[in-house]
Amino acid sequence: MTLTLTSSDFKEGDRLPDAQVHDKGNRSPHLAWSGAPEGTKSFAITCYDPDAPTGSGFWHWTVANIPADVTEIAAGGPLPKGAVEGRTDFGEPGYGGAAPPPGHGPHRYIFTVFTVDVEELPVTREDSGAKYGFNLHFHTLEKASITAIYER
Repeated sequence: MTLTLTSSDFKEGDRLPDAQVHDKGNRSPHLAWSGAPEGTKSFAITCYDPDAPTGSGFWHWTVANIPADVTEIAAGGPLPKGAVEGRTDFGEPGYGGAAPPPGHGPHRYIFTVFTVDVEELPVTREDSGAKYGFNLHFHTLEKASITAIYER
């Protein structure tokens, strides 16, 4: 079975709903996944904008240590016990919605679920998306993504 990621808030390639935009709703989307491979001990989620004019993209959400028996996150949370949200590029932990510069064109918001081979990654609420990504690089079994678009 192949890992798949879906959302009841948007489909692949859709415009990101206002509820997931930073200055309109700033609420994390519903996400559901299935098809985790054998050996999955936890899950992680990220939301990344590769089109941000930073030279390195923009981390909008990092979540790790989601228990292996969880296969869905409700819109706006709450997250399951044990899960940890990292610091976004806004400077705070938690979900930070879409906020592209006006007139910069469409940005892609890539939501990814990772199957992880350990129960807990060594990350905290103060850690950046880069640190989450570094740890995920060494512990990901499989990943699946869904991308939404947003522009001002």
